[in-house]
Amino acid sequence: MLEMAVIYLAAAIIAVPIAKRVGLGSVLGYLLAGILIGPFLLGLVGDQTDVMHFAEFGVVMMLFLVGLELQPSRLWKLRHSIIGLGGLQVVVTTLLISAACYTILSLAWQTSLAIGLMLALSSTAIVLQTLNEKGWIKQEAGQNAFSVLLFQDIAVIPILALVPLLAFSDNISDSGSHGNLIEHFPVYIQTAISVGVIAAIILAGKYVSAPLFRYIAETRLRELFTVFALFLVIVIAVIMQKIGLSPALGTFLAGVVLAESEFRHELEVDIEPFKGLLLGLFFITVGASIDFPLLFEELGLVTLLVVSLIAIKAAVLFLLSILFKMEKKQKLLFTLALAQGGEFAFVLLSLTSSLQILTPEQSKITTLVVAISMLMAPVLLIFYEKVLDKEAENAREFDKPEDIEATKSVIIAGYGRFGQIVGRLLGSQGYHLSILDHSPTQIDLLKKFGNKVFYGDAARKDLLEASGAQEAQLLVIAIDDADKIIEIAQLAQKHYPNLQIVARAIDRHHAYELIRIGVKTIKRETFESALGLGVSALELLGNSQESAKRAGQLFSEHDRESMHVLSEVWGDDHSYGVAVKQRMELLKQVLVSDEEEQSKIQTCQKSPEA
Repeated sequence: MLEMAVIYLAAAIIAVPIAKRVGLGSVLGYLLAGILIGPFLLGLVGDQTDVMHFAEFGVVMMLFLVGLELQPSRLWKLRHSIIGLGGLQVVVTTLLISAACYTILSLAWQTSLAIGLMLALSSTAIVLQTLNEKGWIKQEAGQNAFSVLLFQDIAVIPILALVPLLAFSDNISDSGSHGNLIEHFPVYIQTAISVGVIAAIILAGKYVSAPLFRYIAETRLRELFTVFALFLVIVIAVIMQKIGLSPALGTFLAGVVLAESEFRHELEVDIEPFKGLLLGLFFITVGASIDFPLLFEELGLVTLLVVSLIAIKAAVLFLLSILFKMEKKQKLLFTLALAQGGEFAFVLLSLTSSLQILTPEQSKITTLVVAISMLMAPVLLIFYEKVLDKEAENAREFDKPEDIEATKSVIIAGYGRFGQIVGRLLGSQGYHLSILDHSPTQIDLLKKFGNKVFYGDAARKDLLEASGAQEAQLLVIAIDDADKIIEIAQLAQKHYPNLQIVARAIDRHHAYELIRIGVKTIKRETFESALGLGVSALELLGNSQESAKRAGQLFSEHDRESMHVLSEVWGDDHSYGVAVKQRMELLKQVLVSDEEEQSKIQTCQKSPEA
């Protein structure tokens, strides 16, 4: 087992970086790694059936994360393109491919429909990754492609439920659900139990999950939160499997229910590495299962089928781009981005094979067609980039307000008394805020007042990424932990050099540290209030209001300048002590000089009247 793990990991480590470097993307890197170690090339691994069943859990996790992204507000913004564009693409493509399989290839209608359903889907992993890497995701074509992929991801759920109904009657008994605890009950009882379990998942996600997440979060043990997140996904998947339903359906519903939870970001970043690892393993097993002898034997047929698949999907997509009135080059990008098979086809192939809807040879041919079409996807997009798209980068922006997140975005790390003041001021000026706080109790309190705050540690790069650090204009670090503030500032400067940072300083020495690491805008948490109190004290001691305010202003300016001067010698006790005394003497001189100057001005103003 350990030897197999070494082989899979080594293949990924070698193939994926190379694939990304030449512009093919990580998914195709995993596929190539599988091809390399598969039984038809190096022969380092054998039959992939058992490994693939385990790796398919990565798809279950992917659907959980898709559910977490489906916030009602986002769905509402993209409702027309999701339902209209996405729905038409899936339905029309399915019908055309099914008709071609039934009439030209003379397949049974059940087999034709199953193939049509699986080939109508495109690769979410390849398309979104490429669009993000190329900066096309915010263009019109990118937004519409995202909408279609979103509909396809949702459509996988009813497709998974529909496929078993296509099983030939004499095969149903042989392909029953393994481990189904309710299969011996009458149909109406099975239906009632299924509906009850789904309702329980939704209700538990809405009313029970938050207290449980809060209880786990209060331990401040990050690994325990990760364990609980994995436990949640696995338990739901097992329950759904035991009642004969798709595990993906249950986890998807749970993700949708938790999409509005304050723990959503933390769930995403905790599940994401496991999802990525298992999906990578899934793609490796797919690559390793490609039957090269069959490919060489049926090279003409496979080539014809791949070309036909891309042509049919491209024709449907281009016609839809005309129907939805996209711009000329956006039509081409939209068409080429989605004209390939997708990873969910492999999941559906596994299901249709177990139900004997497709013969083993048909499954192998279809696997070849999907895999090769996915290999062609980056080539098509490179062709678009090099040949069809010659406009300057600044002409590529698609800034339709209802489709794109606000660009005036600010991340606030820490939403206690200090952070709330900053947040209320920025929010009142129309800035979009992403708020992170590590205290479950504080989050619960703030939610009662209508604030939307997410649980998480802003010192985690993946959490900052999920909060929009790539696009945000400003990061406000307002937490009350000096070491954590430094850690967050260093992380943000390293990975997001264009992100401006303003930070809360706990005391003077903490401010020196922030200055040394390059944070330019710093506010000590007690300085302004203490300075204001000092100005009021001067007034009570008999100074005029104007004189007291001016003294406070001069003190503030001098202190700000001193902070930068003293930060350079901080740490050297002798030099620091000398510099402090010099700055104090200089402050006295500045205040005395200003007082004398103000006195002369007042004398000059009075002399003409005399």
